[in-house]
Amino acid sequence: MANETVEISDLGNLRRTHYCGQVGLSDVGKTVTLLGWVNRRRDLGELIFIDMRDRTGLVQVVCNRAASAEAFRVAEAVRSEYVLAVIGTVAARAEGQINRDMATGSIEVVAQEIRILNTAKTPPIYIRDEAEQDELLRLKYRYLDLRRVPMQRNLEFHHKTSMAVRNYLSEQGYWEIETPMMTRSTPEGARDFLVPSRLDPGKFYALAQSPQLFKQLLMVGGTDKYFQIVRCFRDEDLRADRQPEFTQIDIESSFATEETVWELVEGLMKRLWKDVMNQELETPFPRLTYDEAMSRFGSDKPDTRFGMEIQDVTPVFKNTAFGVFRSTVESGGTLRAICLPGQAGVSRHEVDALTVRAKTHGAKGLVTVAYHEGDIKSAIKKYLTEDEISGLKQAVGANDGDMVLIVADAFETAVTVLGRLRLEMANKLGLIPKDKFNFLWITKFPLLKRNEETGEWEAAHHPFTSPMAEDALTLLRTEAPEALPDDVKAHIYARMYDLVMNGVELASGSIRIHRRDLQEKVFRLLGLSNEEARNKFGFLLDAFEYGAPPHGGIAFGLDRLVMLMAGCDTIRDVIAFPKTSSGTCPLTDAPAPVDDKQLADLGLARIDRK
Repeated sequence: MANETVEISDLGNLRRTHYCGQVGLSDVGKTVTLLGWVNRRRDLGELIFIDMRDRTGLVQVVCNRAASAEAFRVAEAVRSEYVLAVIGTVAARAEGQINRDMATGSIEVVAQEIRILNTAKTPPIYIRDEAEQDELLRLKYRYLDLRRVPMQRNLEFHHKTSMAVRNYLSEQGYWEIETPMMTRSTPEGARDFLVPSRLDPGKFYALAQSPQLFKQLLMVGGTDKYFQIVRCFRDEDLRADRQPEFTQIDIESSFATEETVWELVEGLMKRLWKDVMNQELETPFPRLTYDEAMSRFGSDKPDTRFGMEIQDVTPVFKNTAFGVFRSTVESGGTLRAICLPGQAGVSRHEVDALTVRAKTHGAKGLVTVAYHEGDIKSAIKKYLTEDEISGLKQAVGANDGDMVLIVADAFETAVTVLGRLRLEMANKLGLIPKDKFNFLWITKFPLLKRNEETGEWEAAHHPFTSPMAEDALTLLRTEAPEALPDDVKAHIYARMYDLVMNGVELASGSIRIHRRDLQEKVFRLLGLSNEEARNKFGFLLDAFEYGAPPHGGIAFGLDRLVMLMAGCDTIRDVIAFPKTSSGTCPLTDAPAPVDDKQLADLGLARIDRK
């Protein structure tokens, strides 16, 4: 418990003159007033040292009994996390006493007066920058965890990023416009969070997964250039870079093309990296189509900070005697490979572990070929000709001492498995530079994808993404798009693009559909009848009949962007009050039950789940 006998003073007319972390050698000899928390206290008899903390960092306060008996008396009662006001004189430390681990380590503040503004119980978590502790406990006592300087830095980072976004987009002629947070439920790729209506029992609002429909309506309304830093809600499985509620940088403009969007976004990234990171970025960013990215990296969000690209080695083995390779090729499959530098000497146990990981990722097996002292080590050595051995080495760019991994399977399986092994091995071998930012545009995505659970076709992005011009023309000429063969549906491409950095999707966007006839065809392609489309999206279809301009845009996950810029491992460290990976809030114990009267007001009944 806090010491109840300690005198608690009022702030009175005291005003802060300096933040703790901003006092420096230029202030030597000045009288300063500091306000903040006690980070640590050390009693050396006639001297008491207090490390005082606020959101900018730490400064050492010296309490000398001979210099100020009253300040010393108060300092004797001070404990960790007490809230203090300190008036003192800035003094330079002697050369041998400089603390080079503190930004303010070259000075100290000699206390003339100390006021205890509030006491504190012993905290249930360590409020130390470097302290390792249970994340659940940190979230339960988030108001204490936020006092740590790294957390303050992250929140400052978030603020600076948001301000830089607002300033840049405003300069480009974009208006910040709010859109409704409660709307009607529409299919947008994730489950909705529903809000029951008290005035219309049995009816529900949905918390907006994104402002997608409203920003398109803003374009119909002639606003021309819109942006919003907006809260979005999605009821989906969580992970380190995902939250049920998150902040999105949403951008849309009329008469947009892919090039105008890319140019705008590259300018925004340059501004952010300069204003927030103090770094210069080179533009334009490289571009790859979805098909190219999958073929070379096995991912639609490839990390290009290192090599180890996937190579097609099917031609090398076109006449192979090895049955697995031959049957794969004859059945329409492919042979893909990556080269692991310097790994020819790995043990049999490590090769077996690689094979297990490949199977975990979906492969039927894994073939390894190690080039060692002019020879090879491989379980299939006896099946390989000299031409195949040298051809494989040349195709993947291997050197003596390297090991090649080969997967024989359908294209998607082969490249996806190798893409995952590529990342895992690059991390293990330390091949990924940590201080490098590689940006990349991924373009021309498939319009549709298979739902992993149902096997049904669904929108790869959202149902308002425009097909490429030639595919749009095909759909408009097709009487029943829903009846198109699967191989045709798989090769309809979209005017969609993602911005990727270091293997992480930063932003996703597209040129939208702005014609009713094409939008209805796409709905049919997705299995929505005209009646269903009218019921769910009638207001949008109607709007398209009143002169909707061509338009497009993009949306960033702001929290994820800040996480990457700040070098954090989880977006929970850049959000003030996040949820856990299971969607709960340890601080407030949300979600929580409500009483029967609240349910009755909403026309809802309590469900007994026993």
